[in-house]
Amino acid sequence: MPMTAAEIEAFIRAQFPQAEGFGNIEAIAHDSLQMRLPFKDAYLRPGGTLSGPTLMSLADTATYYLLLAKLGPVALAVTTSLTMHFLRRPAARDAIAVARLLKLGKRIAVCDVLITVDGDDAPVAHATVSYALPPGTVVP
Repeated sequence: MPMTAAEIEAFIRAQFPQAEGFGNIEAIAHDSLQMRLPFKDAYLRPGGTLSGPTLMSLADTATYYLLLAKLGPVALAVTTSLTMHFLRRPAARDAIAVARLLKLGKRIAVCDVLITVDGDDAPVAHATVSYALPPGTVVP
């Protein structure tokens, strides 16, 4: 059973309270999800650029939220692989991730995530993220 943005946020509050507030879902489509990570000074690395770990967390979070949107409350889905390519220096602004579902099998899901910063459509990072799905997950 698919989840809405409000249902995902409630699920995160209940299951992963430490992750609450890390980004906002802006749009959910059939096989994609867009989320925004509001800028914070804590996300900067020396030189005034968004840090790699911040962008990697955003890619992973966007993928997880997309899977929740598609499959419903699958708390035990876990990241099995995350490959990140940093394409150019991201400005100190909100980061926007668009996750697209590439493959949804019985045991694994693979997503593509493109990250930009607010006000600039040129990608700053690209990730491919794989998740293992727990046994018994109902895949549409």
